[in-house]
Amino acid sequence: MPPTLPYAFGGPPSTGKIKLKPEDFIVEEILGFELTGEGEHVFLKIQKQGENTDYLARQIAKYAGLPKMAVSYAGMKDRFGLTTQWFSVHIPGKREVDWNGLNSESVSVLESTRHNRKLKKGALKGNRFAITIRELEGDKALVLEKLARFKVEGVPNYFGPQRFGKNGNNLIQAEAMLKGELRLRDRNLEGIYLSAARSEIFNRVLASRVEARTWNQAIDGDVFMFADSNSIFRAELSHETLARVAALDIHPSGPLWGKGELATTGAAMAIEQSIALELPVLIEGLERIGMETSRRPLRLPAPDLSWEFCEASTLRLCFTLTSGAYATVVLRELVNFEGSLD
Repeated sequence: MPPTLPYAFGGPPSTGKIKLKPEDFIVEEILGFELTGEGEHVFLKIQKQGENTDYLARQIAKYAGLPKMAVSYAGMKDRFGLTTQWFSVHIPGKREVDWNGLNSESVSVLESTRHNRKLKKGALKGNRFAITIRELEGDKALVLEKLARFKVEGVPNYFGPQRFGKNGNNLIQAEAMLKGELRLRDRNLEGIYLSAARSEIFNRVLASRVEARTWNQAIDGDVFMFADSNSIFRAELSHETLARVAALDIHPSGPLWGKGELATTGAAMAIEQSIALELPVLIEGLERIGMETSRRPLRLPAPDLSWEFCEASTLRLCFTLTSGAYATVVLRELVNFEGSLD
């Protein structure tokens, strides 16, 4: 996570290390819908370690004798870690594939089930995490105090450093592309760069709200999102609205920039417009391309967060996050890690 983004709780009270072993970073996707058991798409539940998601998708296609576009997945997962994720493979007709041949030291096919629709990007309910922090040093009492706050209050819903690529290269390329200095034929790569541009704008808006201590509070002109859906709505700053925000039932939101007017008004709009003035290349480029404006919650709750000290200097965290959220934004508030959180 870039150091310029402000902390909500005063910065991490400890230092430590993660990903020393694959089992220190465990992630499992939650589909959020039932598979039908019939249809032209085979859903594969795969556990992997040391494998890039896109590379594995290509290997699945090659193994099944299909073009790469026949294989889809909901999102990228960490290469270093023990991750369980879903892939869908478009196999029309009644042809069956023995998926056991995909198994290796780094890949295990846990389940294969047919479904009547492909798996689309972002089509998840969320992800379960089990993360072990080793060589933890710092004020243990303060660590526990912050964990208790995270469980009740959530954390700022920043986009993690993974979205921006190594050394922020995705954002650099996005600016070049939006200025017309870079032309791409790869639609997937173009999408990655455009996502980085939108994420930067959102992070800047959220950072401004964190500095003002309003990232988890309702302000004049806010647009809200329900905790369990992407639906948005406006509401007056009534006692009921304030109570629902405090109860984590609804969250104030920030913009994923595109064409069209901002949904916010008043003070909330003023913040978003001030950030837009700081990033004219990104703003004008995204509007010119015609991407549809959408919203993202400013706050990331983790109500099932649990923790235990396995040893004096080893802390294990377990929690579930909604689709599109980053575990790194939880970790950064708690521990200062050596090197990158990528």
